[in-house]
Amino acid sequence: MGVLVLRLILIYSFFSTLVYCGSSLPGNETDRLALQAMKAQILQDPHRVLSSWKDFIHFCLWQGVNCSLQHHQRVIRLDLQSQNLVGTISPHIGNLSFLRELHLQNNSFSHEIPPEIGHLRRLQVLRLDHNSLSGSLPVNVSNCLSLINLNVGYNNLVGKISPEISTLSKLQSLVLQANNLTGEIPPSLGNLSYLMILGANDNNLKGSIPSSLGQLRNLTNISLASNTLSGSVPPSIYNLSALIAFSLSQNQIQGSILSDLGNTLPNLQYFHIYGNQFTGSIPMSISNATSLVELDISENKLTGQVPNLQNLVNLELLSMGNNNFKGHIPNDIVKLSRLRRLSLQNNALSGELPTSLGSCLSLEVLHLQGNLFKGPIPSSMISLKRIRDLDLSCNNLWGEIPRFLQGFSFLKNLNLSYNEFRGAVPVEGVFNTLSATSIVGNTRLCGGIAELQLPKCKHFKESKESKESKESKGGGLSHSFILVISLSGFLGIAILLSLIFLHRLRKKKSKETEMTSLENSILQLSYSALLKATDGFSSINLIGVGSFGSVYKGLLLDDDRAQLVAVKVLNLLRRGASKSFIAECEALRNIRHRNLVKILTVCSSVDFRGNDFKALVYEFMDNGSLEEWLHPTTPTEEVRDAPKNLNLAQRLDIAIDVACALDYLHNHCGTPIVHCDLKPSNVLLDDGLTGHVSDFGLARFLPKETSNVSANQISSTGIRGSVGYVAPEYGMGSKVTTYGDVYSFGILLLEMFTGKRPTDHMFSEGLNLHNFVKVAFPERVTEIADPLLLQGDHTGRRTNDTQKKLKCLCSIFQIGIACSVESPRDRKGISHVASELQSLRDILLR
Repeated sequence: MGVLVLRLILIYSFFSTLVYCGSSLPGNETDRLALQAMKAQILQDPHRVLSSWKDFIHFCLWQGVNCSLQHHQRVIRLDLQSQNLVGTISPHIGNLSFLRELHLQNNSFSHEIPPEIGHLRRLQVLRLDHNSLSGSLPVNVSNCLSLINLNVGYNNLVGKISPEISTLSKLQSLVLQANNLTGEIPPSLGNLSYLMILGANDNNLKGSIPSSLGQLRNLTNISLASNTLSGSVPPSIYNLSALIAFSLSQNQIQGSILSDLGNTLPNLQYFHIYGNQFTGSIPMSISNATSLVELDISENKLTGQVPNLQNLVNLELLSMGNNNFKGHIPNDIVKLSRLRRLSLQNNALSGELPTSLGSCLSLEVLHLQGNLFKGPIPSSMISLKRIRDLDLSCNNLWGEIPRFLQGFSFLKNLNLSYNEFRGAVPVEGVFNTLSATSIVGNTRLCGGIAELQLPKCKHFKESKESKESKESKGGGLSHSFILVISLSGFLGIAILLSLIFLHRLRKKKSKETEMTSLENSILQLSYSALLKATDGFSSINLIGVGSFGSVYKGLLLDDDRAQLVAVKVLNLLRRGASKSFIAECEALRNIRHRNLVKILTVCSSVDFRGNDFKALVYEFMDNGSLEEWLHPTTPTEEVRDAPKNLNLAQRLDIAIDVACALDYLHNHCGTPIVHCDLKPSNVLLDDGLTGHVSDFGLARFLPKETSNVSANQISSTGIRGSVGYVAPEYGMGSKVTTYGDVYSFGILLLEMFTGKRPTDHMFSEGLNLHNFVKVAFPERVTEIADPLLLQGDHTGRRTNDTQKKLKCLCSIFQIGIACSVESPRDRKGISHVASELQSLRDILLR
């Protein structure tokens, strides 16, 4: 008891001393008042971190506050990071004149950064990243001459990068990423001789990369990805021998990769240049960069062969897709034992798949689609137990589908479409989920689950008795007779092969004019068959009405099987309907993707009155259109369906599905296709709520070299589209580009997460959905978001889950705004958008 009393006396004396000191030192009092002013501008404190900030407690004991004993209890460190604080940063922060570290990252501070921060001459660390700050970075931050770490990433800052930053001679880390910064990179940054980290990715920077950055000999990380930078990489950059991470992805950089890259950057671990316009071949010296962990050079104009990479034993990601590489996959890929992702798709690689692929035991993603590979899937791939995404579509692979694939428990996406596989389709594992497996375009397959509707496999087994009977009858034949039979058989086979060859030749020549089924296994249906399937095109089966016709639910009966279908009947009296029918047939004839609606067959015939009749038959989608889920109709007394509602994760999944479908149409299906009519009613949902883009009646084909924003051959004249979703440049007769679809997608994205149609009556007199979101972003996200997305989150305090939802919504709205800007040149590419949305999903579900 005596010891306890003594401790209490000591604690009381300590507090008394602190209070006494706090009231007698002017500088000390200034710090206290500055902290109280900061507290006054914090509106929400869900974790009650500021509950200890009481007047009767000395501020040096307040949570998050650290003082120096050498300077009479002056505040030297303020750490309030990751507390879900909501409010603004008080300009009184500038009165903490002894402050060395300020940590406010991972909160929800908004409005501008107070310029008074420039008064903090002793400040070494300034962390304001992952907030909702707006305005520009104050120029007088350059007065903080002691700064070592400056991080304002993941905010909404605008304006240019101030050249005055170069006066921060001690700066080691400069992170400006994920804002809305514009202008060019100041060459004066090359004066920051101590700089180790430069992050300015995900902004709107333009111009070339300053060669002066090559002076930064201590630079280890440089990321300038996702801007609009142009020109070539200055050779001096490749001389930064300390460089570990180098990312220029999603820009407009040209030129070739330095031939001596692997020798000049020996410490390089991450080399990302995808989504640019690099030309030439991969330098052979790349194999000397033995520290490489990720090599992503996809989506460029690179040529040549895949070099030997056997020295890259640390490589985990190798992405070379969407280039113009030829030749074989090197056998020395067996050395890449740590490889988790291998992407070599939309190249001209040939030969058989190397058996050495089976030695890449860590492989999780393997994308080889759109090449010229032939032969069977090697049995050695049975070792790839960790594979979760396998795409071998659009090659010349043959043989049976290996049964070992059904034992891959992690495999969630398998695409074997458009090859020459034959035989029985397995039924277990990934093959048991229709949406997870695609095998279309393989006309000799049979069996599989019932939903595939493939023909039954026929097994002809010769009985032992029959075989013995044949052998006994043939036992007395002379050798000469056997020889004659053999020669006759050989001649017959030769004739048969010739006939097959001629048949295929004729079929190939007439392919462009045939109006047969889009799947070889299903023939064109008659008018009477569709009439019967839809019960006379009964209004009871009517499920939708579009621009050029009506859609009916139908049931096709064929022997012992039945299939639900959606039948789109064209209204041929409507101008442009016939053209729409041809456009949709052309668009859907040779494309397949899990997020595109699957067309089963067509009907071009006459009805019982002798009138022309045209219809398209699609796979039926159980959950209707996205329109029905976003804007459900009021149930009647007769029909009381369960209310439809999509949560945040489900809407994000569907948005990703649509983005992936557009990415495929724009970048991965041979001739680029522009949909031209993207809207919620043209996004259909299957039983698993997976999104499928439909209605290609207005689709346009683009020559590959004109698919970008500078296209000038395809006119938009005649494109109607849908009001509210059509890109504004089309209304002025501008050319059709893939960026027109990006605009429609941006509007669709904003509609999905605000719950408001772009044609809502509230949008008039210059106000549209884009401006409605932009004006409220980011401070009033809760006001513009669909209330259904935040149900249960209005409990008076923000939980971690609520905060995560709000951050996710902010990012989604930011993407939607960026996609739907007026100028097509300023819109994001759909590949980039799909990647950003997928990253958001990972964060949301983490």
